[in-house]
Amino acid sequence: MSDANPIDLLFGGMEKLGPGSNRDTLKVLDMLPQTVHGVIVDAGCGAGRHTLALAKRLQTLVHAVDSYEPFLDSLAQRAKEAGIEHLIQTHCMDMVNIPSILREIDLLWSEGAAYNIGFPHALRTWHAALKPGGFAVVSELSWLRNNAPDAVLQFFKSGYPDMHSADENRIVAEDAGYNVLAMHTLPREAWIKGYYDILEPRAKALLDHPDESVRAFAAETIEEIRIFGCSEDSYGYVFYVVQKA
Repeated sequence: MSDANPIDLLFGGMEKLGPGSNRDTLKVLDMLPQTVHGVIVDAGCGAGRHTLALAKRLQTLVHAVDSYEPFLDSLAQRAKEAGIEHLIQTHCMDMVNIPSILREIDLLWSEGAAYNIGFPHALRTWHAALKPGGFAVVSELSWLRNNAPDAVLQFFKSGYPDMHSADENRIVAEDAGYNVLAMHTLPREAWIKGYYDILEPRAKALLDHPDESVRAFAAETIEEIRIFGCSEDSYGYVFYVVQKA
């Protein structure tokens, strides 16, 4: 790991690289109308918290896709420690290339990563890779109510201007060729426990780092956590459980 790589310094060794929990992952998995086996892909898997949860529950090979090799290395190590390395296959590549590498997918899972290529673009791109009747479970940062505090609106005006409401995202999924089966909003505690409660002290400790990019990344993270604290539950991660129409 680089001494001045902001991502490594802030997230290195963390199990969670975004809001979420195994409890929520498995709760949403149980919302599928049937147990899924066959080709299973975790798109934008990061260090693989949800990858491991899926593999353990389904006892099926999970293809873990991420463009950042150190995260995949961490996942491979965790899988080995858990004795399930035979259930994880890592692929270092961009999520947009999934249809050219993995076909006839039975379940495509993606927690908090679709925004990297755009939620509508991700759904359209992955549609081609799913087998007929295949499932996708994609979580996306979504507005949960019409009125949000001014500080929150200003933050996302620059931070994520393409964020839409949960109802709008449901329509986006339908327009991309899916039937929406269920939705689930991450509870507040899934943002804090094991994620923000670890990130905040790490970020504060990096505010005096000699590298300017590290200081800037730390300051952005602290601001993100501050905004969440005053959000009044106006936004959150919503899981969209969909089936290829």
